[in-house]
Amino acid sequence: MRRGPQWRARAGGDREAELGQDKETGSDSPGLPAVAAASGGVSRSRQVRLAALLLLLVVVAVAAVRVIVASGPPTWDELRERAGLTNRDRLLIGVKDDQPGVAQKLENGAFEGFDIDIAYMIAEDLGFDAPEVTLLPIESEDRARRQARDTDGSFVTVDLVIASYSITEERRDQGVVFSFPYLETEQSVLTRASDRRQVASLRDLDKAKVCTLGTSTSEQRLREAGANPIGRNRISQCVQALYDGEVDAVTTDAAILAGFVGPRPPGELPPATKLLRRTELRHWDIGADAAEKWGVNTGPNPAMRDLVNLSLYQSAKGPDGDRWKAAFDRYLASEQQYSNPQQVAVGRQPEPEEKVEVRQWPWERWALPSPSRPPSGVRTAARERSRRNRRSSGC
Repeated sequence: MRRGPQWRARAGGDREAELGQDKETGSDSPGLPAVAAASGGVSRSRQVRLAALLLLLVVVAVAAVRVIVASGPPTWDELRERAGLTNRDRLLIGVKDDQPGVAQKLENGAFEGFDIDIAYMIAEDLGFDAPEVTLLPIESEDRARRQARDTDGSFVTVDLVIASYSITEERRDQGVVFSFPYLETEQSVLTRASDRRQVASLRDLDKAKVCTLGTSTSEQRLREAGANPIGRNRISQCVQALYDGEVDAVTTDAAILAGFVGPRPPGELPPATKLLRRTELRHWDIGADAAEKWGVNTGPNPAMRDLVNLSLYQSAKGPDGDRWKAAFDRYLASEQQYSNPQQVAVGRQPEPEEKVEVRQWPWERWALPSPSRPPSGVRTAARERSRRNRRSSGC
């Protein structure tokens, strides 16, 4: 069948229309080019929106970092800087030198004891190796002012005092800044083993001459019990007076007295402070209901206190907890057999009381126990109960 001119004209017009669409889209393929062009436009639009979103996230992250750095917790390095330790090559620590098992100076000038190991542990966590730590003897009456004796006899202000220093509210009220407690013990009594007196409480020392540290609060308790207190500056002086029969008993913290009861471990170097006319002693449990908790006098700098508290928390809760236990087992647990039934000290590090927050990175907080800081003159309920109920030997 032959088609007429009109059909051929319509077919030609349709073909030209298709070609016209192809030219407008710039595609050589008929039909699909319009879809491809539309898809390319959407893709470019998505890329623009994604880039804008990423830019916004970067701006927010930078702003958040600036806020955290400005108002968040400090880093460990910032704490060291605030504590004045950044450019220091030596850390001064005041310690006792006449307490066997706790802190004792040896003939060769070295120190040993539980407090000494704790001092080196804290110093390490503050960024000081053992050769960078100087231990200086400090007397009980000088601990609050952090005044120790240098090798030439002059007084030196130390950075820390780690010297069997009991935490008491009275001392806090006088301005002493304590760390978390690092040891818990209790008050006890020493007598000569030949003394037939049975001591179950301080009242059993009625009319007895009892030696104690002159700066401790136990003198008043002894008077209340009817005893005759005699104060000395050093506990070794009290023990020597007991050996010599000048006093009937000695009282202070059990962890201190335990070192005078048992024999000195064989092979150890002799102490610098030598006691004469030694005789066998007996350690009495007097049923003291008040715990004696020892703390570090960190001085008035809050950053130094936070660094020490951070160290004590890590030793209690962190992966290096065996350091405290090793020191306890070596020096205090080994003395227990000679002091029974009196407990030398609690064989577990006291729980950190509060929290310190230290920022590990600007965008990440490393939450660790840290001290809360109640306003000046305001006591927490727990501290107020402790103040009312606790009577300390105040060593």
